[in-house]
Amino acid sequence: MRNVLAASAVAAVGAVLLAAPASAATVVVSNVTDLSNAIKNATAGTVIQVRAGTYYPTATLQSTANGTSSAPVTLTAYGSEVVKISGSSLPSGSWIFKLTADYWNVSNITFQDSPDSAVVCQSCTGTNWNNIKTINGGDSGFTLTGADTINNTVKNIDSYGHYDAAEHGENADGIAVKYGSGTGNLITGARLYNNSDDGIDLWSFSSPVTIEHTWSFGNGKNRWSDSAFAGDGNGYKLGGDGETVAHVVNNSAAWDNAGNGFTENSNKGAIVINRTTAYANGSWGYYFATGAAKLGKNLAVSNGSGLVNKGSSVTSSGNNWDSGISTPSFISTNATTTYNARSSSGTLPATTFLTTGSSTIGATMN
Repeated sequence: MRNVLAASAVAAVGAVLLAAPASAATVVVSNVTDLSNAIKNATAGTVIQVRAGTYYPTATLQSTANGTSSAPVTLTAYGSEVVKISGSSLPSGSWIFKLTADYWNVSNITFQDSPDSAVVCQSCTGTNWNNIKTINGGDSGFTLTGADTINNTVKNIDSYGHYDAAEHGENADGIAVKYGSGTGNLITGARLYNNSDDGIDLWSFSSPVTIEHTWSFGNGKNRWSDSAFAGDGNGYKLGGDGETVAHVVNNSAAWDNAGNGFTENSNKGAIVINRTTAYANGSWGYYFATGAAKLGKNLAVSNGSGLVNKGSSVTSSGNNWDSGISTPSFISTNATTTYNARSSSGTLPATTFLTTGSSTIGATMN
């Protein structure tokens, strides 16, 4: 490990590091011991740059070190190098990365093959997660949890292939925002697919979460030949455990999930679902049978149980199941392009899948 203090530059790993801002340190790491120490010992303004390669920690990487809003801690790949952190050498039940801290920016890193959850941010404030991947873990890929979970942004994440064998797939979601509270949490540009349970699960989180420009697909299917498979397979599970909370989902899509595309999951709050698309899910496109959801300008097509199951307290307007609203045709129902690489800025790949050209109904798929 090398520290580069203000007004100095040193050579490390064959490169010259430029001076960091005053009072901050830039730390370039190329082995797992230095990576663990850098994460643990970070201070406000520290920039941790990880060189290319696959890292195999033998204990959870974790930190309680806070940044500040003006001097966050940064953990990122070095330049455009490809960085993967594998949990395959961790003890059973371990997470790869646990953060109990405020004001971190984490980007351009893949967390894969975790024995349990890949990334857990517990009671975090002001963290930003951008262009990360969580792949093939033993529980949920990315988790926000705990009281005082405030103003965190998860942007352009891919989270897929998660399966909890001990519970036969019942718990492993792409993203879990569970067992906690705190406002201002945003998930945007996520691609959540082929997980054993749900794409996104907001179980027992008592404050509103906003989800936008997100795709959730292929979840809840038994890809692991588990004879007792128990995954639910909802695209968006928007509550549960008795919480009444008005989550918001905008301009997002759910397709090919084993369960419902979008569901309140017993949440009786005024959930807002606006300009989304549910296509070819195994159960209902939209299941809001008991709550007070506000459903507007949504498009449901070819879902196994039907377009919508809505109770008398639901407000429904401009959806294709409402009187006088026609169902536009899709330009394409071939999902192949949705697996393509993201753009250079990290946004979802361009696709005509499930697009209609309509400016008034359904997800725009971007």
